[in-house]
Amino acid sequence: MKYAWIVLFSLSASVSGKEANETRELVGQVGSRSALMVMHATQRADGGWQLTGEYVLLPTLARRFVEGERSPELGVTTLKEGNTAILYGRPATGELRGTWHGGMFKGMRYGPGGQERERFELSEQFPPLDGYSAGVRCDAGDGRYASTLAYSIESGKLANLEWRSRVAPGGHSCLLTGLKQQPFKGGLRFASGRCSVTLREAGEFVRIAAENCTAQCGSEAYLEPLIVDRRGRCQLLRQEPK
Repeated sequence: MKYAWIVLFSLSASVSGKEANETRELVGQVGSRSALMVMHATQRADGGWQLTGEYVLLPTLARRFVEGERSPELGVTTLKEGNTAILYGRPATGELRGTWHGGMFKGMRYGPGGQERERFELSEQFPPLDGYSAGVRCDAGDGRYASTLAYSIESGKLANLEWRSRVAPGGHSCLLTGLKQQPFKGGLRFASGRCSVTLREAGEFVRIAAENCTAQCGSEAYLEPLIVDRRGRCQLLRQEPK
């Protein structure tokens, strides 16, 4: 699949022996800019966590990849930052140092020379969307991928939603329709069977992501997460690194 971290935007966990694996999403600020972070965590035998993931600076959609560790009790966390998903053997663009405890990850971002750059504060708790109202119809794409999203929501209640995508050159496609609203804290969720679409507030945007919807897609198709601005315009959340 073209994008490395499409897979999960809600908390999931699996336990195999003494190892636990989780994917967590956080939203907040890096300096003055809103940001969305997704971290994949593997618990070590000592109770600490090995972390890999990335965050997106929402105003510019700049992607920064990170990897590091989180201590078992105090949640002391250090993440090396780079421009590519493979950080080993490549120069870092910075480092995030702080504490991740009680659903909050906050601290200081440092430059590659160790100089203080900007404070950050990210939370696993997302704002509610009970009062969200919007009528959206928009197109987004990048390279061989294209999608069309249309939905109508009034005061947090779904009226209708249709989401299509197509991947060239094979023309494999996805189609989501007929989803029903489900109770969901920190956003809105609509589902049909295992397939679900989640809306969450992220800074000045609303982020839309699909999960477990492979049955609604051709063998090479997928639904790339989108963000929608206040005017109802949408774009892919993650562009390919240039």
